[in-house]
Amino acid sequence: MNNNSQDFSWVGSEENFVDQITIHQLNHIIVGRYGGNSNAGQYKNEDGCLVWYNEKENWEFAIILDAHNTSESAEKIIALFNDEKYTIKHLLSMATTRRTFNMLEEKILSMFQSKEFLSICKNVKGETACLIVVRKDQYSWWFSVGDCIFYLFHPELASLGQYQINQRQFYEWIGQVNTFEQDVPCYSVGIRGLRKGENLFFLTTDGLIECPNEPYDNPANIFHSMNSNDDQSIQSILKNIQDNNVRDSTTIISWRVDNSMEATKPSNQ
Repeated sequence: MNNNSQDFSWVGSEENFVDQITIHQLNHIIVGRYGGNSNAGQYKNEDGCLVWYNEKENWEFAIILDAHNTSESAEKIIALFNDEKYTIKHLLSMATTRRTFNMLEEKILSMFQSKEFLSICKNVKGETACLIVVRKDQYSWWFSVGDCIFYLFHPELASLGQYQINQRQFYEWIGQVNTFEQDVPCYSVGIRGLRKGENLFFLTTDGLIECPNEPYDNPANIFHSMNSNDDQSIQSILKNIQDNNVRDSTTIISWRVDNSMEATKPSNQ
């Protein structure tokens, strides 16, 4: 492992963090986890996540997973991506063009649609939502199955009320019930350019927004809760949902990107 890159993955079956907030820092990337409140009935954590980055090549790659019934489906996806790590990292090392993101999408689809992986999924108990987010140079790319959430925070976007990148989709999963078993798999994919200046990436499972009293149902509340000290901000966000007696587990991946490239503006400005 060199100083420019680092790999991290976790599944809730390894350590569930019930009644326990944990903040893990990988260079500039923060992973926050809270397993939910035992006094609200929580006793397990079926979330999962994976983070890779390479400072020299100027990219981050993150997966966030929210499984149910068991965490087996999340475990299988983490294993799948760790097996294909070097191929995916090679794609991310290439020049930033539309073709690069097309090839990444094709690679991920081939992984999820492979006979071997589909066979593995038939033998797991439960299924998972899966959100994949890549930042390469001044672009973000995302691939989403299900209802995990990707926010991209920037003051220019916030001033227009734009915070959330992907649309949550219900009844969409990978695992025992599997969108990739269908004749036409259903998933969302997209590309967004970053605004000039500081862009804040914030990925979360839905425990955060489905907390009792809904402190973070409005994404503006998340945006305003994130000051420059990200680990303390995420700690206080997780403490807030703990204090509101959340049952569902919450996993957050967040990082900041300072984009020096000019962003598009209206022609009359």
